[in-house]
Amino acid sequence: MEKSVEQKIQWKFEDYMREIFQMEEADIREYSPLTLAYIGDSIYDLVIKTLVVSKGNRPVNQLHRMTSSLVQASAQSRMMRTLQGILTEEEHGVYKRGRNAKSVSPAKNQSVTDYRRATGFEALMGYLYLKRDWARMLTLIRAGLDSLEAGEEAGKAGGDVPSAEVPGKDVPGKDKVRENHKEDEL
Repeated sequence: MEKSVEQKIQWKFEDYMREIFQMEEADIREYSPLTLAYIGDSIYDLVIKTLVVSKGNRPVNQLHRMTSSLVQASAQSRMMRTLQGILTEEEHGVYKRGRNAKSVSPAKNQSVTDYRRATGFEALMGYLYLKRDWARMLTLIRAGLDSLEAGEEAGKAGGDVPSAEVPGKDVPGKDKVRENHKEDEL
């Protein structure tokens, strides 16, 4: 019998961390949305940096530019517009908790709406990471990157969407998702 994608993903890193650092298991439902966003920011950044580096050796400033265009709040906000249409009820609840959380740090060079939507995105990524639902987390990231790529193509055709080079866009078998550009109800 063929193994599912989830069964094929055997990432032992977290298991090793728990063993080596004697970390205790925690109930992720008890974490604040900003704590989820804190770890979600890191894991999303790691995924994007991994994709960028996989494109080949380049000068670090070029790697940084490519990464920055995808991890900034405005890019995450655009991704969430699409992802909202494919989230489960549970995922949407986590996203909303993150989006509505009151952060002490103000939005830097981003609109408040983009910053809040990006915080919700990061909270969702953190939740899926801590839940060990890596396949779903990566599927959502893939769908979000696809939406950025589609927006970039629309921008080249005369739209005003900012350009961002999307790494990994030539991955075979990537899922296509319907675009849902409805605004968040704040």
